Amino acid sequence: MVKVGIIVGSLRKDSFSKKIAKNVATLFPNGFETEFVQIGNLPLYNQDFDDTNDAPSEYSSFRDAAKQLDAILFVTPEYNRSVPAVLKNALDVGSRPYGQSVWDGKPAAIISQSPGKLSAFGANHHLRQSLVFLNMPVLQQPEAYIGNVGNLLDDSGKINDDNTVQFLQSFVDAFVELIKKYVA
Repeated sequence: MVKVGIIVGSLRKDSFSKKIAKNVATLFPNGFETEFVQIGNLPLYNQDFDDTNDAPSEYSSFRDAAKQLDAILFVTPEYNRSVPAVLKNALDVGSRPYGQSVWDGKPAAIISQSPGKLSAFGANHHLRQSLVFLNMPVLQQPEAYIGNVGNLLDDSGKINDDNTVQFLQSFVDAFVELIKKYVA
């Protein structure tokens, strides 16, 4: 069973990112298991914790959980043309201590979403920069930018647009093919 972690870059209870992620989680084929990875409880990264072997237990729990995953799907909004601080913090916590990154070599994909027309393009590309540095092979095509997301979800959080569902299925299919190249 291939384990795909889903990391949502928003802490809001009813966030658009979380709703999109829940929809996408159902699109993976048999043999792939999705798991939501919580990041809201992580204290801000401080290297002093690792240097003194006094890292918060939340760091250890998060790192241990991430090590068990074969691939990561990031679903994020955009804050000030970048990724939310909680998402950047999770990347930093997982990348340390130096030489022990939980991200190294794990295939990744990014979906960015926005209630506006720009579809969080800035966050998507800013996140890609970090993932390249973290040695995560990132799905290049198709790119997933979801604009006007509020119009695509019904009252229960389901995507109500068949074209969007079909696009996201093609995105997941391409991500699955990327994962297969790296996971035996």
